[in-house]
Amino acid sequence: MTAYLTFFPLGNADTTLIRLANDDLVLMDYADMRVADDPTDKRIDLPKALRDELDDAGRDSFRVVAFTHLDDDHICGARDFFWFDHARILQGDDRVKIDELWVPAAAITETNLTGDAWTIRAEARHRLKEGYGIKVFSRPENLAEYLAEWDLTVEDRADCIVNAGELVPGFSKWDARQAEFFVHSPFAWRTDDGLEDRNECSIVVQMTAREGLSESYALLGADIDYESLSQIVRTSKRHGNEDRLRWDVLKLFHHCSYKSLSPEKGEDITDPVEDVKWLFEELAREREIIVSPSWPIPAKGTPEDRDKQPPHRQAANYYKKIIRDSNGQFKVTMETPTQSKPKPIKLKNLGGGGSSGNDGRPDGRQRGIRIHDTRGLTHVAAGNERADQPG
Repeated sequence: MTAYLTFFPLGNADTTLIRLANDDLVLMDYADMRVADDPTDKRIDLPKALRDELDDAGRDSFRVVAFTHLDDDHICGARDFFWFDHARILQGDDRVKIDELWVPAAAITETNLTGDAWTIRAEARHRLKEGYGIKVFSRPENLAEYLAEWDLTVEDRADCIVNAGELVPGFSKWDARQAEFFVHSPFAWRTDDGLEDRNECSIVVQMTAREGLSESYALLGADIDYESLSQIVRTSKRHGNEDRLRWDVLKLFHHCSYKSLSPEKGEDITDPVEDVKWLFEELAREREIIVSPSWPIPAKGTPEDRDKQPPHRQAANYYKKIIRDSNGQFKVTMETPTQSKPKPIKLKNLGGGGSSGNDGRPDGRQRGIRIHDTRGLTHVAAGNERADQPG
């Protein structure tokens, strides 16, 4: 088998589960947003769903838990779900262990935190100080200052730090996991000044999954805006890493906000800035799938449409436009298969795209994103096939 991805219906919040070829589990963010005693809340019971996934994979821990940044819609409830090594009070048989923690450097250096964010920072600092079970993304000067307080240097913890433009150590598309992760963000310069804008210090990676000699790609982002995306594009071009931006699956940035495309929303459609347009239109491969981790896209003229918060109809219209000529799909977590009964979107990511030409499209061999298993989830098949809609 090869890797597959699961996107959970959580409203405007992020949790993405990656099940690797060897059944190891990588979790990108954890946001338990459901109000348990509200029968009208259609968001998933995330702790139960993830425990079911662990059981199905035959695992009692996550190989990786990545917190892309410390906003509540990416970490809510983490303190109650995970086992934290730094505090005995946060340990117990009912808690799930983390083999390796991924955080941006801002999660180490940020101050004035409370709740889940404080707990994650404390765990990250503990693991970094002890030198085990952590990868810190980016290497700002103030991280060096924190290490110095522990009589350590950046070089002492080099194995724990991953810079943008590097592959995350410990993963290979040629080993049993058949997957690798290339880091695009955060950039060191974004946190050197003590910057507290978590969105612009967020983790963004491209995952490559292999099956045989075929590969497929998922671009997994967080809450970053068009300026940061443009910087990622320009940096990738400058270093000859354009292929590291190709994608078959795109998890949208910031819950389908127009601000990830442009400073201007537009009347009916958002027109992206040049670099972002190139990323989304030239580097998408045939039969791409775009997933918006968000509430349903509002209809024009509704109160939700006038809300400043995402999702934004104009941004969604742009994404729907760019998939029309490539048999692609646009999926919203709180709309799939229906708004009344949203279910997890599970994509089996099988590669087969082949080499790509100058226009960013494959050479004609069908790439595969296929239906996986039959456990009452929403299964998405690429192309003209319809998604299963279990009752």
